[in-house]
Amino acid sequence: MSTPTPAAPSIHRRAVITWLAVYPTITIVLGLLGPTTAHLPLLLRTLILTVIVVPIAAYVLIPLLMKANAAVARR
Repeated sequence: MSTPTPAAPSIHRRAVITWLAVYPTITIVLGLLGPTTAHLPLLLRTLILTVIVVPIAAYVLIPLLMKANAAVARR
């Protein structure tokens, strides 16, 4: 017998999971790169920030948080 797959989290829970991945990552990257990129135009600073943050959040943090959420949901 196979283990039943838990239902996908609600859109509200997915939003919280995404926020938990994105907010700290943006804060850390801004803290590290802010002084270095302060002289650059806003659009370029935003581009640099998103090029770093989006892959970290999408490929590492959100999958980890989704697995943690599934583990909690199984209890």
